[in-house]
Amino acid sequence: MPRRYDTSIDRAGLALGAGSALAGMVVLILLLLGGQREPLNLLGGWLIGGIFSGLAITAVGGPVWLVMHVAGLRRAWHAALVGAVTAMVIFVGAQTYGFGMLDMPEMDGRTLWFRWLSAAASSLLLAGLAAGIAAIMWRIAYRRNEG
Repeated sequence: MPRRYDTSIDRAGLALGAGSALAGMVVLILLLLGGQREPLNLLGGWLIGGIFSGLAITAVGGPVWLVMHVAGLRRAWHAALVGAVTAMVIFVGAQTYGFGMLDMPEMDGRTLWFRWLSAAASSLLLAGLAAGIAAIMWRIAYRRNEG
């Protein structure tokens, strides 16, 4: 008999809070790598990053995860996959002018090719981080149903 995982609203809320805090830490690390050293600016970056990440997780990942949950696809690797794919789509789209559908500056084919390669490479790194955060969120939110 396959394992069944269930959650509750309080554990889902804790998972969202943890995911927001972890995503805020990613922003904090990026600020540190960018040379920022002022403690208040770092704290502000972490807070703003966490808040906006929480909004994004709720608005984008939430509906996708709800479909997965209802379909019975509730394992950690499902959560990691949702986190990675949604992050990859968002970040590639943001770096490629909406996948080339929005107005973009004139550029030759080679420059466009390198923009797409750069977008894919940097987004892959962020998608890996998002997959890890999603797996941690899953671990906080879900428990095996023994009944």
